[in-house]
Formats: sequence, structure tokens, C-alpha cells
Amino acid sequence: MSLTNATPLEVAQAARLGSRNLAVLSTEDRNAALTAIHDALAAGKEEVLAANVKDLEAANKAAAGGTLSASLVKRLDLGKPGKYEDMLQGILDVRELEDPINKTTAKTLLDDNLILSRITCPIGVLLIIFEARPEVIANISALAIKSGNAAILKGGRESSASFAAIASIISRALSNTAVPSDCLQLVQTHDVIADLLKLDTYIDLCIPRGGNKLVRYVKDTTTIPVLGHADGICSTYLCADYPADKATKIIIDAKCSYPAGCNATEQLLVDTAALNTTLPIVAEALLKKGVSLRCDTDSLTALKSTLDPHSAALLQPAGPEDFDTEFLDYILAIKTVPSVSTAITHINTHSSHHTDAILTLDASTAQTFLSAIDSSSVYWNTSTRMADGQRYGFGTEVGISTNKIHSRGPVGLEGLTIYKWVLVGDAQVSAEYGAGGRSWKHQQLAVEEGVARDEEEREVLRRYRAGKGGL
Repeated sequence: MSLTNATPLEVAQAARLGSRNLAVLSTEDRNAALTAIHDALAAGKEEVLAANVKDLEAANKAAAGGTLSASLVKRLDLGKPGKYEDMLQGILDVRELEDPINKTTAKTLLDDNLILSRITCPIGVLLIIFEARPEVIANISALAIKSGNAAILKGGRESSASFAAIASIISRALSNTAVPSDCLQLVQTHDVIADLLKLDTYIDLCIPRGGNKLVRYVKDTTTIPVLGHADGICSTYLCADYPADKATKIIIDAKCSYPAGCNATEQLLVDTAALNTTLPIVAEALLKKGVSLRCDTDSLTALKSTLDPHSAALLQPAGPEDFDTEFLDYILAIKTVPSVSTAITHINTHSSHHTDAILTLDASTAQTFLSAIDSSSVYWNTSTRMADGQRYGFGTEVGISTNKIHSRGPVGLEGLTIYKWVLVGDAQVSAEYGAGGRSWKHQQLAVEEGVARDEEEREVLRRYRAGKGGL
């Protein structure tokens, strides 16, 4: 990894060259680089955490002065129990995943000895722009190397010391591997984002990791394809038939385990029939956790009549804006809905299409919800906080996408690959086919069949096809 003050154009050009060298490295070479990064970051933990403390001190002062949000400060803290270890484990998890590139995913026999294959390959050069979250450097480095992509990383000023410490350790680790240093670059120059976003000749995909303002700015500024999400307005729909103890467990996790997360539940939709039964139990538990409840008219009336006076006094009426807000805090908007169809309409209208959940024992109701909700992740009887690449088994994630093309939901290795078409023939030309000429066979082949590179392999392939019925 290079810590660079080069111009944006120089950075992008170097990354493009680095990506081409990285793309042809063996799986073993790329995995060895991940091992080196993991071991170096494990050994350098104290160095990184010392730098992170400096960032936190400055960030807390900025937050006290009103120039930095509390949620951003929370995301900055690498010293939170288990966070550094999770970062390290994510690198190992990525290393152990199957190599995502050079895989044949489809194969067609166009004609005798003319085989078309669809083979996975890296996207090329990624531009990652992020706020806080210093662990992003390790996550992105692991995913980029494993998937054969170069990455340009531009972090926020609020965590510059942490970024520099992690990048320096990764750079030293990679110096003894086959991975070219130019394929990972941390840009230290200030005020270069606008210039980087213009370089669509060299940069293939932009991934913003941050708040709504950053993501909107990136999407509105660049012609480079953007993978990401602007908000995490996630909802949980509580049906009357779902047990109160399970509902409480799930909703507490969805709201309280990490309120600043983009996968935290921001809205609780409640079946009318649950207003006086399950909701008071859930609400009492949320209030004990310090969650501010902003209730619509029906839920406010029900809770004031069922909760004790002290708890009821903590309730607040919800305004229309509360159902379009990503709070990133101990705040939850509650809305009453008479049916699953009403819940679906509300969510599809007000959500950010990130992650939404239904809690019900009725399979038919659940299936209706799962099919109709237009979000990248949709759950039945579990917490919205499950939306995470590591929890999905992706090792770690480059981000979460609410896009409807290429990749959706938590994006891991597979989302950082595309494909190329490889055609292997034996002197066939296009003019031979058509009216009065040769006919296309267009027979689907099993993808495990290798592309024949010489006559000996072609003969093996012929025998293989013969054994499968003449394909």
C-alpha cells in the first residue's frame, strides 16, 4: 500500500497499472499477501490503537463543539471490545474464501470445437471514499487483493492518524509479497475527491462509505458507477401473533445493539391487534434501554393506557418527518398498521431499501411480505442488524448496496467481480455461418469442462462429451 501525496491523475494511472499486475497473480500469491497483512496488523495493534486514541480525542472535541456527529465518533473507535479482533478475523475469513476470479460460470458449444465460456474477472480499479471507520482500510485491502482489484482509498480527516498507521503497517507487510504496492493507495492529499471523481477513464467503480451527505455528493458528482446506499431507514413489522418474548429480543437487538449502524431499525410498524398486547411489553423494554419512542396517534394512545405513568410520560408524539429519518441514535418511530399490505406500502414508500423485517408465525403473511418488500435484504423473524457481510459469510464487506444492478445488499468478493466472454475455436470464421452455411449448435455444457487449449485437450473434451450423451 502506498501512502501518497501524488496528484489524483498520477494515483489513478498507477492504480490502473497495478490492477493489471494483480489480476494475473495466483490464488496462492494473493492469499499469502492477506496472511502477511493479518500478521502485521496483529503485531501492530498497539501502534494502531495509539493513533486511534489521538483521532478520538480530536473527534470528541469536535463533537462537543458541534462540528462532528456523535454517531461518527462511535464509528471511529477501534478500541471498542472485539472491534479490532473482528477486523483481523475478517481478513482471515476473506483469505479462506474460494477465489472469485477465473471461474467458469457458463459454457456453450457454439459448434464443434468452438466453445464460448463466461469467466469471472476483477472489475479493475475501485475508489473508496469513507468517513471514520478506520477498519475499512483493512477490509477493503483484503477484499481488493483477493478479488484482484486495485483500490484507491480516501478517508476523512477525522481519522487520519488511524488511517496512516494502518496503511503504513499494510505497506510494510506487502513489501515482502508478490502484490504490487501501487494496487493499494491511501490518498493523503486534502480536497482531491472532486478530482478523483472525474477520472472515469481509470477508475471503474466508486464506493462511498459514510453518511447521506457524502453518498449524495458522490452520486451527484461523478460519471463513475457508484455502489452504495445513502440511508439506512430500516423497519421491523410486528404482527399480533408473534410471541412477545421473541419480539422483544429481536427488536432490542435491532435498535440497541448498535444504533449508529446503517442496519439498525429506525421504525417499528405494529399490527393494530398488537397495540394492547405485545407492544406495551416491547415498549417497556425499549424505554429501559433508554430508547426515545416517537409514536403515532394510535400507538401513543394504547401505550399511555397500558404503561405505568412514569414510562408513559417518556413517550413522544411522532411527526411525519420521523418516518423518513435515519436517526442513528436511541430513537425509534412507531406506526400502527391494520394489515400486511399497509405495512408493505408504508415501507416501500418510506424506506431506503436497505433491510426490513417481519415478525410473524404465519408463513403466508411472511411470504407476502418477503416477496413484496423492495429492499436489498428482507427478513422473517430476525433482526435487521443481521445485514452484514461477515454475518452473511462473505468474510467482510466492501459496503452495502441498495442498487438494482450488479450487486445488492452486503457486498463481498462476488460483488467485486464481473466477467469476460472467452471463445476458443479451431479456425472458424463468421462468414461460414448463416444461409447456406454452417448451423450453430448452441448446446449448454457443464461448467466444469475445461477450455481445451491444444489438440490433446480437445480429444479429452470430445470423449467427455461422448460420455455425456454427445454434447
